[in-house]
Amino acid sequence: MIKTQSLFWGIFVILLVLSSCRDEFDLEIPNGASEQEKIELVDSWLSKLQKDQKFNGSVLLIRDGQSMLAKGYGFTSHEKNEQLTANSSFRLASVSKQFTAAGIMLLKEKGSISYDDLVSEYIENFPYEKVTIRSLLNQCSGIPDIYIELALENKDNINVLTNQKATELIINENRSAKKEPFEKFEYSNTNYILLARLVEIVSGKSFEDYMKEELFEPLGMENTRVWNLLSAETDFTNKCGGFKIEGGVYKEVLPDFVDGVAGDGAVFSSINDFLIWDKFWYENDLLSSSNLAEAFKKPQLNNGKSSDYGFGWVVTDDGAWHNGGWLGARTYYSRNTKNGTSIVVLDNSSNSDLYEIAEEIGNIWL
Repeated sequence: MIKTQSLFWGIFVILLVLSSCRDEFDLEIPNGASEQEKIELVDSWLSKLQKDQKFNGSVLLIRDGQSMLAKGYGFTSHEKNEQLTANSSFRLASVSKQFTAAGIMLLKEKGSISYDDLVSEYIENFPYEKVTIRSLLNQCSGIPDIYIELALENKDNINVLTNQKATELIINENRSAKKEPFEKFEYSNTNYILLARLVEIVSGKSFEDYMKEELFEPLGMENTRVWNLLSAETDFTNKCGGFKIEGGVYKEVLPDFVDGVAGDGAVFSSINDFLIWDKFWYENDLLSSSNLAEAFKKPQLNNGKSSDYGFGWVVTDDGAWHNGGWLGARTYYSRNTKNGTSIVVLDNSSNSDLYEIAEEIGNIWL
């Protein structure tokens, strides 16, 4: 009997702890709350999470192209000497992929490429002869995701990894394709490294310069840029640094030698600039409406089924989303195009709870 009671009490305690962990991230919104009341409750909830070291980032809520909440909670770096604002520029990690896709779409708009061109037409000695630009964008190329693995194997011969060097490693390795193009969706950072390299080859510019001159500056995105270890500046205005919090201590998270590449990541942006970016995907002066729509088409696979990955977006029935994580960055961006609502949640503190926080906000906003 005592053993039974002890077991029961142990299970009760575990359930209680799990329940308290869940409650900590529950965003409670009373029935009948107005939109303004919802916004105020989200704001106070995020402030409490930041105070409890459960969130350090910025949040944007959009409705019909208007910013309803754009605010930072916490600090720009481990030094805790500067508060986050709506202009603080965060590492986007894999949310960068939709920016890379837009760069490719600009080349298509100018007639420099077609989506169904073979990649081997542009990258010399490229071993995957059937792979098209579209299959890279849709994450259906079948190319093994090996660029980081190859970089680590050749670390002694690499100072800072570049898109060109990463592509050369892939070509020289000539590893067999895992699948035929469009046989299966397989998320791959290597696909987007190759897309960034293609941009460099076709445009004759560095990926950083191309994105700045052809996309960010025309859109007026003042706090958005490609930045990595190859950038001329070691820092830039409003840049956030990555960190982690261990036992209440803030510790810096620094890039290493692989962080000279771009395409799969390396874009930094602010939530104020995301308001511009959100509008871009509805309509803009740089891409035709038919070209813009390509990003949200679900690709058809060889077996007749479809995948959910468009051009740097996971496509849903009512919109699209993407997340990311690299170094200290944890990021999430989701759009409900039927409701005209979007959320952006950016964190620079290695926050393992970021997606739970984003889900809570999305449940009441999207």
